[in-house]
Amino acid sequence: MKVLRKIIKIDEELCDGCGLCVPDCAEGSLQIINGKARLVADNLCDGLGACLGSCPTGALQIIEREADAFDEEAVEHYLAAQQEQKIDSVLPQGSGCPSAQLQTFAPLTPCQAANAPSLQTGSALSHWPVQIRLIPPTAPFLDNCDLLVAADCTAVAYAGLQKDFITGRVVMMGCPKFDDQELYVQRFIEIFRTRKLNSLTILIMEVPCCHSMLQIIRTALAAVKPDFPIRQVIVSTHGEIKGESTW
Repeated sequence: MKVLRKIIKIDEELCDGCGLCVPDCAEGSLQIINGKARLVADNLCDGLGACLGSCPTGALQIIEREADAFDEEAVEHYLAAQQEQKIDSVLPQGSGCPSAQLQTFAPLTPCQAANAPSLQTGSALSHWPVQIRLIPPTAPFLDNCDLLVAADCTAVAYAGLQKDFITGRVVMMGCPKFDDQELYVQRFIEIFRTRKLNSLTILIMEVPCCHSMLQIIRTALAAVKPDFPIRQVIVSTHGEIKGESTW
């Protein structure tokens, strides 16, 4: 039944598809489709405007129009379906998706990595995939490894990532702002619980959203209380090491 109520309106000309509004919508009613923010369904939007402040172009506004009434039950079903879809995307080895098939291969040796700038080719990466949500806790390359958890943006900000951080480590990368934080927490809890790690290095950017990765790791550690050294490194937006500490 349609009612006159407040609801989000998106100006497509102003929207640049940055996606910053998506994680701020707790109901999941906003998605980036064909490069623009879209309202998935009227009944998923509560009209409270929690997403307004995250839009850098002013493309979002709250208007009053006839729309389907806000439906909390529909929101619950929708979010549950989205969560299930994300879990299903973590495919085991041998599945039909090549991007998620587990692979282990010989990386550069530490000596080669030290001379990497002059090699032109070659990588210190020892496995595939690298995204947090695609690596199952059962991945064999997690056993007895030195684990690097890196925020996605560090790969383009820090020039020495391969030589200084990936060499000799298993890397798991992700974005705590755009990915499912609860999925991250559960993934790390299972890894910390079932895999013996030699060490953990956390590499993040200095920007505020990146610090969510620290909270994710801390939550997982609190649930399991594993025993291995932990190093935290912060990279500036200019690509410099801004800070380093141990836990």
